[in-house]
Amino acid sequence: MLNEAKNFIQMYYEETGQSEQELATRLIEVERQILTQGTYEQTLDELSYGAKMAWRNSNKCIGRLFWQSLHVLDKRDLHTEESIFEALFAHIEYATNNGRIRPTITVFSAQDIRIWNHQLIRYAGYEMENGIIGDPDSVGFTKVCEKLGWRGNNGPFDVLPLVIQLKDNPPKWFEIPKASILEVPIRHPEFDWFTDLGLKWYAVPMISSMKLEVGGTSYVAAPFNGWYMGTEIGARNLADENRYNMLPTIAEQMGLNTKSNSSLWKDRALVELNAAVLYSYKEDGVSIVDHHTAAQQFKRFEANEYEAGRDVTGNWSWLIPPLSPATTHIFHKPYANEKKTPNYFYQKDPY
Repeated sequence: MLNEAKNFIQMYYEETGQSEQELATRLIEVERQILTQGTYEQTLDELSYGAKMAWRNSNKCIGRLFWQSLHVLDKRDLHTEESIFEALFAHIEYATNNGRIRPTITVFSAQDIRIWNHQLIRYAGYEMENGIIGDPDSVGFTKVCEKLGWRGNNGPFDVLPLVIQLKDNPPKWFEIPKASILEVPIRHPEFDWFTDLGLKWYAVPMISSMKLEVGGTSYVAAPFNGWYMGTEIGARNLADENRYNMLPTIAEQMGLNTKSNSSLWKDRALVELNAAVLYSYKEDGVSIVDHHTAAQQFKRFEANEYEAGRDVTGNWSWLIPPLSPATTHIFHKPYANEKKTPNYFYQKDPY
């Protein structure tokens, strides 16, 4: 911890242009705290900058151009399930911002708090006799919520509750007020029948299952969000065979030949589904970015990092969009998938 703390503090002070004397004084204080207490407390400024750096270092994220715009909400003083839920509820409302989405992270105490959800807002999945209703990716967690006493409506878009656990106490679940959940009904600019599919998606992707590591400290409860790139919804969530698998239905409605791969029915249906997602979000005034614009923004991020004397790391298989990747510069470039800290890391599900 001491080495990681020193490395981070030095980076923070250098990047923010603070004096060598201020750096030396802070390093002495951090070392004293770690040697006497086994840990140290980061200042709000250190935590805020560390969370932003973690976004900058996220190899799988194409949206890193905006890393400095992250809003950091410090909730390290909360230690009850009810107060934590209120903070998560506040995060949802603050980040959603009536559709003008604000990149946000809420950081809780480094100890003894876990949020069981993968995302703060996520649709349930139910195993039924005739197949799965809802999101197949959520079937396992939905069963966990039901064992805790939650009951959904067995619908395709039931929002799961928030599940919070303190220390070794039994987890508690909390229903998110419906008025605070902004959803976008998916329709198409040309196909009137698209509305009859009954598709929708929530406005903000708020990841809550990853941990934030800053300067040797792991914050295991630190939900964060940006805004959606359209393909996350249109080429994955609603399109993947192991998710909502809408391509066959859309292709049928379009009158495409689904018996031959060479008809490219999947590709044509995929394009129209993505066009519908982008159209719907923009019509409703909800922040979203198409994958071509996102790639251009990432190119600007690369240039900015080069000017700052920093190498750009990346996970190529995640950075390329799942729709028409070869039309972006990212497809044609190699990236070193080197892990840097601060960063966000996967952690084992608590259940």
